[in-house]
Amino acid sequence: MEKVVITGMGVISPIGKNVAEFQENLFAGRHGIVTIDHFDTTDLAVQVNAPVKDYDADEYFSERDAHRMDTYSQYGVIAAREAVQESRILDDVDPYRLGVYMTTTFGGTGTILREHVTMEQQGARKVSPLMVPKFLVNHLSGLVAIDVGARGPAAAHGAACAASAVSIGEGMRAIRHGYADAVICGGGEAATQKLIVSGFQNLRALTVETDPDRACLPFDKHRSGFVMGEGAGALVLESESHAKARGATILAEVSGYGLTNDAEHITAPALHGESVDRAIADAIADAGVRDETLYVNAHGTSTIKNDRLESAAIARMLGGKAVVSSTKSMTGHLIGAAGVVEAVASVLALREQSVPPTVGTTELDEDIHVDVVHGAARSMEFSRAVSLSLGFGGHNACLVLDRAEE
Repeated sequence: MEKVVITGMGVISPIGKNVAEFQENLFAGRHGIVTIDHFDTTDLAVQVNAPVKDYDADEYFSERDAHRMDTYSQYGVIAAREAVQESRILDDVDPYRLGVYMTTTFGGTGTILREHVTMEQQGARKVSPLMVPKFLVNHLSGLVAIDVGARGPAAAHGAACAASAVSIGEGMRAIRHGYADAVICGGGEAATQKLIVSGFQNLRALTVETDPDRACLPFDKHRSGFVMGEGAGALVLESESHAKARGATILAEVSGYGLTNDAEHITAPALHGESVDRAIADAIADAGVRDETLYVNAHGTSTIKNDRLESAAIARMLGGKAVVSSTKSMTGHLIGAAGVVEAVASVLALREQSVPPTVGTTELDEDIHVDVVHGAARSMEFSRAVSLSLGFGGHNACLVLDRAEE
């Protein structure tokens, strides 16, 4: 079966507006969590989030183009452009063999909230005709396709917090099965508005810790919930034969993918963890079993239930071979974009031969029985990374990434 490789990566995140900045802060253990300052939090318990810092759309888009995109789409296009530029895929690809699987979870929430205010204050006739395309969850996929001229398969996969991981896995399958030579995969999210934060707060999913340094503590006994983040990531996936034929630099291989559902609850994870086990097992079987140490970039949300059941699944399925960290401790939870940004982190870990730390975590919960890297990054030799993404609705996605052959 044709191998699927990564030839380009892009990121815009709370810890860096491109891959180089992201990488520097990732391994230095610098988080991007700050006190909320873009809306009044007087009536909220939640006080922190993880935004993209110093973002100015004018640096990336004309005024006209920026006006036609919600912020989530802007982030996604920026990440996709960086990935495409690194890959140089447009130099030698049939447009009908180039796909786009860019997704989101919430879509253009900022747009629809602003237009609702416009309607209430000025009437229905003042609502922008651009509102509908700007808030649709497939808008990013369409925008990227237009931006690069991709006429192959295009879609936005809905799987909550596992969405962009699913897009990567499905992109891999599209190439393996011969439907495309390359696919731009990933996602974007910009859902840190008060309404969304309020909903997550009332689900008791978000931390109410006010100190940004202690807000996100995956696997720590004092963890209390996740931190809302925003940003985007993108990968260019390509068949190995196509990449080699055009002399592309191969960054890593996407070698395995597993996707299951708990089929149990609309928000809470199934505590038995069997479907997470199966997603891991399917991905490892797809990639080929190796008896060696590997890095696991955990979903690691810093919620009590997720961290406990996920670490138990990792311990059962990977045992002492797994060295684990959660990069959400630095980026916050990027929701639909989380899976792809964590896949980028995993590729960087493979290339650097270093595991990024779980920042803030100091005292592991007594129920956590895996080797969690915290305090500082850990250098080690490894050739495989596993990235887990678990979403509301019971979606469990597992990606296996292998180091590029020298």
